[in-house]
Amino acid sequence: MTSNFQLPRPLKRTQHLAGCRTVRVAILGQGAVGKTAITVRFITKRFIGEYDPTLETIYRHVSSVDGECVQFEILDTAGQEEDAMLIEEKIKWAEGFIIAYSVTDRCSFDEVLRLRFLINHVHSGLKRGHSDAPPPVLLVANKKDLQYDRMVTTEEGDGIAQALKCPFFEISARDSYEETAVVFNLLYREIATSGALSAFRRKVSSKLMDKIPRIPSTATTSLSTRSFSLSSVKDFLTD
Repeated sequence: MTSNFQLPRPLKRTQHLAGCRTVRVAILGQGAVGKTAITVRFITKRFIGEYDPTLETIYRHVSSVDGECVQFEILDTAGQEEDAMLIEEKIKWAEGFIIAYSVTDRCSFDEVLRLRFLINHVHSGLKRGHSDAPPPVLLVANKKDLQYDRMVTTEEGDGIAQALKCPFFEISARDSYEETAVVFNLLYREIATSGALSAFRRKVSSKLMDKIPRIPSTATTSLSTRSFSLSSVKDFLTD
């Protein structure tokens, strides 16, 4: 999908963050579709090919989008089968969603409909100010660089996105930082224009969300300047 959106720019660590607008994003999808690779690529501009697929993390990354200071809180879910109550709490936490699948895995593509239904179902029971619209969702097909292993066509992805009425991107986290950045940039704009940030600010406090490790925005410089493996993610955690 072509786009004219300006890429977000990382802010200097010394910049004052009091005026930053915080937006919560959850990346959903089956395991091994590249959710962590997409997230880390956006934060560090580097592609990381090996990581712990069972680890869930909330990344905090500060960027300038259209001249506005934005702090992304990105929930990178494990994508494993889990209790319905657990996934519901994660969906309640987020203001916008990326549903990711791999073009090399048809099962992950088949999961898209269920995840979109869960998002709509959970948020339909929440009070969202004066807005009854579902939260913004982007559909992202990853691993387009693996053409010889492709099992899902671009046309299939575009078709289901049109049926679900959400923007569609086919990207390669391995090959392009720009493609991942445009995804997050557009999702922020969708969230901002939906009114979710001003009309509905959820204060979610739960034992589940409190247990998920958080990497603060001040650690993003370290992430981009060292060899990074998610097995050593605790190196970046603060109390």
